[in-house]
Amino acid sequence: MTALRDALFRPQRIALVGASADPAKLTARAQIHLRRHGFRGTLYPVNPNATEVLGEPAYPSLEAIPGPIDHAFILTGADRAIEAVEACAAKRVPVATVLANGFAEAGPDGAARQAQLLATARAGGVRLLGPNAIGLVNVTEGIALSVNAVLAMDPPLPAGRTAVLSHSGSLIGAILSRGAARSLGYSLLAATGNEADLGVADLLRLLAEEEGTDVILLFLETIRDAEALRDAAAAAHAAGKAVLAYKLGRSAAGAAMALSHTGAVAGADAAVDALLAASGIARLDTFEGLIEAAPLFARARPFAAPRRAVSVLTTTGGGAALVVDRLGLAGIASEVRDMTLAGTNPDRIASALAAMDKDERTDAVLAVIGSSAQFRPESSVAGVTSAAGALKKPLAVFLAPDAPETAKGLAAAGLACFRTPEAAADALRARLAWRAPAAPADAGDVSSAERALAGASGPVLDEAEARAVLAALGVPVAPAHLVTDLDRLSGIPWALDYPVALKAVSPALPHKTEAGAVVLDIPDRGALRAAARAMVARLRNVPLKGLLVAPMQRGIGEVLLGFRRDPQGGPVVVLGAGGVLAELMPPPVVRTAPLDLDDAREMVAAAPIAHVRGVRGRGAGDLDALARAVAALSRLAALPEVTEAEANPLLVKGEGEGVAALDALIVRRRPGTEAVASS
Repeated sequence: MTALRDALFRPQRIALVGASADPAKLTARAQIHLRRHGFRGTLYPVNPNATEVLGEPAYPSLEAIPGPIDHAFILTGADRAIEAVEACAAKRVPVATVLANGFAEAGPDGAARQAQLLATARAGGVRLLGPNAIGLVNVTEGIALSVNAVLAMDPPLPAGRTAVLSHSGSLIGAILSRGAARSLGYSLLAATGNEADLGVADLLRLLAEEEGTDVILLFLETIRDAEALRDAAAAAHAAGKAVLAYKLGRSAAGAAMALSHTGAVAGADAAVDALLAASGIARLDTFEGLIEAAPLFARARPFAAPRRAVSVLTTTGGGAALVVDRLGLAGIASEVRDMTLAGTNPDRIASALAAMDKDERTDAVLAVIGSSAQFRPESSVAGVTSAAGALKKPLAVFLAPDAPETAKGLAAAGLACFRTPEAAADALRARLAWRAPAAPADAGDVSSAERALAGASGPVLDEAEARAVLAALGVPVAPAHLVTDLDRLSGIPWALDYPVALKAVSPALPHKTEAGAVVLDIPDRGALRAAARAMVARLRNVPLKGLLVAPMQRGIGEVLLGFRRDPQGGPVVVLGAGGVLAELMPPPVVRTAPLDLDDAREMVAAAPIAHVRGVRGRGAGDLDALARAVAALSRLAALPEVTEAEANPLLVKGEGEGVAALDALIVRRRPGTEAVASS
């Protein structure tokens, strides 16, 4: 891994395949940037039509270059990139970055071209960054191996101990330029593009071993391998590094294809939230917050549990209100000490900050500086900078006016300085919510559930089949009788505890209520037979396996317990309000699966299910039995063919009386077939 890391991050012999002698062209930029920012190694421009490129000897091919090459930057178009990778393999080049687009992002033909590119690289032992990757910049060692236009900035590049990994190459430039304007420096920035081979998770794992990096920022457009990202984040945490992420995609569009209520109420972004939290990755909701928050996390460790209180010292009441309002929206309590009349007296401010730091009721400290930050850059924050070194709690600073010089001074002192109230509140929220990576739980033996699943037919299990799988996992299921003789209804038991519920059994009816496939509170046998005949007639165009007859259950309340295998976030378990109104209730809680019993209990405590907690005179439900059911359903993570499952509703009975699934749904993907649900 050390050899790969060096070839990727600190190559000394670089081939620029397709380098142009015209400095105005994109394909000339890498050579210009490398020399502009002090690259001390050897460059080998490859151009069959020139003997010299921008003052350096050029070579007609990779093969013609004397000696080994550490890293090849392939600047050719997509049509010649595969040929260039073949040449890298013949030359035994360990790493190649491919700039060209026109691959998987361009449709089926491009995807096929990318598959061929990857196959060529793997056959030749070449690791790929890209395609559609703009390159990387090792600021610490002056290796600007990128065509990003931002590198035209005057040297030196802003150096620091924060690394950046991004799917987007243009965002690398945005972060570098915005950081420079704030006196925030970087150790390394890399764009991964299409991630045909090396992806964000791979580079994150490599950065975990970099001694010159304390914080790693991720700009994510997607997550291609949830397990790899989680493992890499754990490695970074073990190495004492904080990982922060800004992830695109906070919309409900991903839930549109979901077949279960679980998929509708816990779409892709909820699963990503759960994955990042379990991975120990702090998620930021604002781009500015991502850039400015790094000092708040540098050389810090997460809290053992989420915190919810901030002490605010301010020299401007209105400025403080801006941040306090945002913190309140995030559920964070604020206690404000207004020192407007005290001005910027350094001793008073330092003393106040020290007192806040010692207050056991607060978890972080925010200093809000008013107009003095603009007109007296040094004195306005002297009290903050003098006190900062002795504070044990996280300290953030928000500058209400536009005060770039003051911001630079705070950055030079290693303090987190924010230019907007939104970014300040966002960063504090993320810092207080930040947890250490959770060790993945063991799903245990799921062989009985595998057997039950194998006995089912079709991608959507009917309710009888789904009940068998849930029971095999250890989720309690309410008793029911399957009647398969739909003509004479001879299978209806004589001994039933009335009233009963009647439900149609068919994989074509994942949501029975809307289809008129459920009748509740049937009082006696005669009414049951009549309801059954009417249901069979009503659903005559639906392929029915039979009818389920189940005694009505009574309990404290209903919840939704679900499972979803998200294409980005991986396997998650979902808990929220249940029944037919599940999608209309407050959002459920979502956690990565599988869960152990302790984590399941924490999930139950966090879920919006007050109606089963004994509020407003209602009896308390059996929450421990609910936690056991949560842990049991989460074991579906070990059955990769299952894409969605749920017990909705799951009836929570009184304390000591347990829980029971009243309905069950399981959706699966056969190996080699497309997912039929959320993915």
